[in-house]
Amino acid sequence: MKVIIRDTQAEASIWAAHYIVSRIKAKAAVTDKPFVLGLPTGSTPLGTYAELIRMHKAGEISFKNVITFNMDEYVGLPESHPESYHSFMYHNFFNHVDVPKENIHILNGNAEDLAKECAEYEEAIVAAGGIDLFLGGVGEDGHLAFNEPFSPLESRARVVTLTHDTRVVNSRFFDNDYNKVPKQAMTVGVATVLSSKEVLIEGFGSKKAKAIQAAIEGPLSHYVTLSGLQLHQNGIVLIDEAAAGELKLNSYKYFKAVEEAEA
Repeated sequence: MKVIIRDTQAEASIWAAHYIVSRIKAKAAVTDKPFVLGLPTGSTPLGTYAELIRMHKAGEISFKNVITFNMDEYVGLPESHPESYHSFMYHNFFNHVDVPKENIHILNGNAEDLAKECAEYEEAIVAAGGIDLFLGGVGEDGHLAFNEPFSPLESRARVVTLTHDTRVVNSRFFDNDYNKVPKQAMTVGVATVLSSKEVLIEGFGSKKAKAIQAAIEGPLSHYVTLSGLQLHQNGIVLIDEAAAGELKLNSYKYFKAVEEAEA
């Protein structure tokens, strides 16, 4: 696991966007196969999406040969609902770049057979050649996607029941009304993310500091599902100074020294 620390969330978000673009271009230089990109929702990736959009509009990158798979979606929320992850992704990213619509994959939370939808989603990822890079965020309790505490580290796409804490945190998107937050969601599993060739997880702000510390310095645990990234050979945790606040000083110095040595 590599840890990249930037002074601010804005700086880290820009770093992430440029890293993603560099990986897309690196693959395009050796093959005409599409780049398969995993994407998250929530407030954390907004800065990264904004920079990717800026780079696209500036002619620095095209997403025409990119296939995307999103991490999750609420169960039972209409796709047209402003807080559905379909709406979120189109509003904050897809409407502003040139990813072909047929290349966009988001779990259908209104499918007749949710288990079948999850199984077919995993099959579609395999058919696309696997995820080249999965961008993600981390919850305040250390969860990855909607893999809440005690989710199996070998889990794949499935329906999950959201914890009370997650619904409280997400209520800010639903008029601060906890009861408006769906009780269930569909999510890729921890193993789905860890099967990607690269994983880039963003964590910003002091509210994420304890989760970041537990995932990086703590034991491998299904209680903190992000800790599964410890097993990944090409895993990156990207944080700002505030999110680094709970790391041991020696850990902080080590990560800084490694980055300087590789610069």
